[in-house]
Amino acid sequence: VITRFAQCVGNERYLTALYLLTVADIRGTSPKVWNAWKGKLLEDLYRYTLRVLGGRAPDADAEVEARKREALVQLALHAMPFESHKKLWNTLDVGYFMRHDAGDIAWHTRQLSRIIEHRQPEDASRAIVRARISPVGEGMQVLVYTPDQPDLFARICGYFDQAGFSILDAKVHTASDGRALDTFQVVTAALPEHYRELISMVETNLARTIDQAGPLPAPSRGRVSRRVKSFPIAPRIDLRPDDKAQRWLLSISASDRVGLPYSVARVLAKHKINLRLAKVTTLGERVEDTFLIDGPELQQNWAQIEIETELLQALAA
Repeated sequence: VITRFAQCVGNERYLTALYLLTVADIRGTSPKVWNAWKGKLLEDLYRYTLRVLGGRAPDADAEVEARKREALVQLALHAMPFESHKKLWNTLDVGYFMRHDAGDIAWHTRQLSRIIEHRQPEDASRAIVRARISPVGEGMQVLVYTPDQPDLFARICGYFDQAGFSILDAKVHTASDGRALDTFQVVTAALPEHYRELISMVETNLARTIDQAGPLPAPSRGRVSRRVKSFPIAPRIDLRPDDKAQRWLLSISASDRVGLPYSVARVLAKHKINLRLAKVTTLGERVEDTFLIDGPELQQNWAQIEIETELLQALAA
């Protein structure tokens, strides 16, 4: 993506001009539209594209090693035992390290390494949920580490929907030991000045929701903002197989509203679709979600059409 974007932009002067114009355009729209989270997304895009324009081809291995080294430095500052990170890191693939910065990797490792090291057999099936005030932008970061299970993503999104949180960003991973390591950036309009008090509630209630594994709740009717009503975005679904047609890439674009990720997750759960990777991103009034999925129904043309139709209905609801 970065390489293609760099080819479109052409040179550093155009890149800088486009970056400044984009920031000015977003901030000039409304004070509520701009936030530090969007600022970081744009800054990352600018920084990575600048490297490519300077002649540095993207090198995934070098990037991963750099992030690991920086994360280890941060872990040392917190007096983590030597090599205590290895048991967790050995279960994580390159995708995890490419999609999280060093600060997030260090936080995940601090929260999970000691638990993994001293976990009792009877605790192995319990969900671990940790939350913190977001170091970048508003809201909270939430970490979920639990044995993977059907409907897990839908169950987590259902909790956030019922609790009144909007998901700005979600990254879903499955470790080599069969455990899910999912991270979410969430915000709430109800008590935006009380995130610190909400941390304990989210950690306790979300873990209980995952462990109880009851029926999925009905989605709430998310309120649509006035700006979305004025500038609606036509829902778009793109479902494509990989080279071997074993896994599929599902891309979704639609107007944002509270509970939208949960509505999508319920459709996937209904058709017993397995979620391998997920990238949920909210950009102003638009959501851009990408899922790597598989499941028997995806091998049938009629089922593909049915899934796409139900997803479009969920996006338009």
